[in-house]
Amino acid sequence: MADMCFSSGSGCSLSLRVKHGQARLTFGSRSVFTSSKPDTANPNWVRVGLAFGTSAFLWGLLFKQHSTDVHEYKVRNGLE
Repeated sequence: MADMCFSSGSGCSLSLRVKHGQARLTFGSRSVFTSSKPDTANPNWVRVGLAFGTSAFLWGLLFKQHSTDVHEYKVRNGLE
């Protein structure tokens, strides 16, 4: 019985605590880094604008690159 640990202190290894049912898990707890719940009725319009603006910018780059690639393909294959 020397390997048994009856205290919840740090003297027990995790395997012994799990083995003897002393491990405590907390489910549903909020993150330490979240101070409050986000207010869905009043969004942060700066962040919304940055998100949509970034998305539009990246889509624009994608279409421009695609057009450049199609033009290069046509030139290399003598289609233009």
